[in-house]
Amino acid sequence: MAENLNTIIGKDSVFTGTIEVKGALRIDGKLKGKIISDETVQIGATGVVEADVVAKTVTVAGSVTGNIETSEMMELKDKGKIIGDVKTKSVVIEQGAVFHGSCSMQGLKAPVEKTDKFGEKRIPG
Repeated sequence: MAENLNTIIGKDSVFTGTIEVKGALRIDGKLKGKIISDETVQIGATGVVEADVVAKTVTVAGSVTGNIETSEMMELKDKGKIIGDVKTKSVVIEQGAVFHGSCSMQGLKAPVEKTDKFGEKRIPG
């Protein structure tokens, strides 16, 4: 990620509004509004975000209040906190993390109910 890191919101910085970034974004300060990135959004341990986040991947070590939507992966670190819904292809939640919301995984089909030769319903697995 370091080679694509375009924008850093430092520990003592406060940003309000919509931020749209080409490349990666790291937030160690406070942000309120909306985040859009075509790459990675990383919320550091001191980062406090009150925003909806749309990105390729999102890593949360700080706190996010808002919904997160990724096209690839969302990772919640052991001291991270998310209050909101997550829509992603892949999710990693480390032990000790706090997650209050729902998670829906894109690209996965719900199990198809089939009947066996005796007419009993079963779900393949």
